[in-house]
Amino acid sequence: MFSDIDLVVFGKWENLPLWTLEEALRKHKVADEDSVKVLDKATVPIIKLTDSFTEVKVDISFNVQNGVRAADLIKDFTKKYPVLPYLVLVLKQFLLQRDLNEVFTGGIGSYSLFLMAVSFLQLHPREDACIPNTNYGVLLIEFFELYGRHFNYLKTGIRIKDGGSYVAKDEVQKNMLDGYRPSMLYIEDPLQPGNDVGRSSYGAMQVKQAFDYAYVVLSHAVSPIAKYYPNNETESILGRIIRVTDEVATYRDWISKQWGLQNRPEPSCNGPVSSSSATQSSSSDVDSDATPCKTPKQLLCRPSTGNRAGSQDVSVGSPQAGGKTQSSQTTNTSNNPDKPQHGSARLFRSSSKGFQGTTQTSHGSLMTNKQHQGKSNNQYYHGKKRKHKRDAPLSDLCR
Repeated sequence: MFSDIDLVVFGKWENLPLWTLEEALRKHKVADEDSVKVLDKATVPIIKLTDSFTEVKVDISFNVQNGVRAADLIKDFTKKYPVLPYLVLVLKQFLLQRDLNEVFTGGIGSYSLFLMAVSFLQLHPREDACIPNTNYGVLLIEFFELYGRHFNYLKTGIRIKDGGSYVAKDEVQKNMLDGYRPSMLYIEDPLQPGNDVGRSSYGAMQVKQAFDYAYVVLSHAVSPIAKYYPNNETESILGRIIRVTDEVATYRDWISKQWGLQNRPEPSCNGPVSSSSATQSSSSDVDSDATPCKTPKQLLCRPSTGNRAGSQDVSVGSPQAGGKTQSSQTTNTSNNPDKPQHGSARLFRSSSKGFQGTTQTSHGSLMTNKQHQGKSNNQYYHGKKRKHKRDAPLSDLCR
């Protein structure tokens, strides 16, 4: 996919020029007319639009000082944890296909998801966390396990300052004004400690259920008995929870032909990492789209990219998704259009989990799951939930 763009406009106005700018965007046909939305009642008023030529989504805000600081924070943590962008891209795409990636609809926003990912990596380190191309799948599964099964949303909040920690909501509430209490998904803003980043995510429990579903499906897919599952040879592992449509693949090809390919450097290990904790888990920020970025008519007007048959194969080791980083600059970014390849996606489970597996990946149809089915008639593999035994008890805050 491609990244969305966050624009911050600084100026002096008695009233924010939301509607003035909205009218100008329509008049000059900068954006698709139907895509321009003014969210003037939001905590941070913004204008949402989709660029008429590139179909890149843009959010415009005014006089938001923390936007630039947040961009620097994201860059710093990305340098410290090179795996972050990969996890974030996949997680945002996973949420997008379930309509859980927008704050104004109750989902988890990009910044919140990024902080959840950072907290995961801070508090659940692994010895192999910086080994390139080997344990992305494990981290993804463990992220789903933590936030889908073990994290106590009722009693626990997230803090990433000073190395990261969990905070008891009872302690947080003591410092809040009478009548106020921490939200279901309490995430302390590292740039403004009094700000609860997750306060508008009223659909947090739906997100939790989606994470739990993904954990069950992926855990079954990499289990030692996975080779006995139906359709084992005809579907990828990540493809069981995320679908890449032919339209998206076509858009990727169009992006690469318009602006060329940009190779992402291999992640390298920065600093020492501690051993695996008894609580195996993982990390996430982004807006992209799994639905066609242009109408079929518009796609026909693009340079020919060749026909693609079948669904796009996605490997857990190399996630395909959209990324969104808060910034004050307008820079278009696009991920490389990865061609589907048959091969094995290696997923190493830790020794405490009791197994290590390698599963073949290829194209194929996916089975239907009614509870967590994504948009555009996406279909996902549905497996029975099994009780997961752990080798050591979780901390009190995560029970």
